Amino acid sequence: MKNIVIFGAPGSGKGTQSDLMIKKYGFGHISTGDVLRNEIKNETELGKTAKQYIDKGQLIPDELMVSILASVYDSFGKEHKGVIFDGFPRTIPQAEALKSMLNERGHKIAAMIELDVPEDELMTRLIKRGQESGRSDDNEETIKKRLDVYHNQTAPLIEWYSKENLHHHINGLGELDRIFGDICNVIDNL
Repeated sequence: MKNIVIFGAPGSGKGTQSDLMIKKYGFGHISTGDVLRNEIKNETELGKTAKQYIDKGQLIPDELMVSILASVYDSFGKEHKGVIFDGFPRTIPQAEALKSMLNERGHKIAAMIELDVPEDELMTRLIKRGQESGRSDDNEETIKKRLDVYHNQTAPLIEWYSKENLHHHINGLGELDRIFGDICNVIDNL
């Protein structure tokens, strides 16, 4: 079983690369963004609470996210090839909570794959995505807040996963096939 954390700033290509990994390796996929957007669309209590944070460009409280993830993770059953965690963890306490949740099940993270993309390119990609998809959180003001949150709260995870000997850096700029090839090299060598 190869549980993977796909990591990078908003707009770094995590969703695109996750789709390719799912197709090639048969992994399960937990995108916190997709899970939350679904809850918001269905106007669940969780969705209403989450929307208040998301609209301000803030992170969802840890205990809320961990309980959601545990339930989605368990839905894959005991014998799966692995799960891609996309958009989680975003803070060191979340990484510790994820590690603990997996340990309780006798599982672990096999690798944290970081997609590194320069900030000006992230801004261009996210504004374009907002125009194409109509996502309300892809506007310049909210993007700047999300990138600030990423740099201040999320980027320290690179060092945390490095200390766990799980961090793998991928240049997320350039040809899609080359980026995916670099990711496959990491996964194939786990």
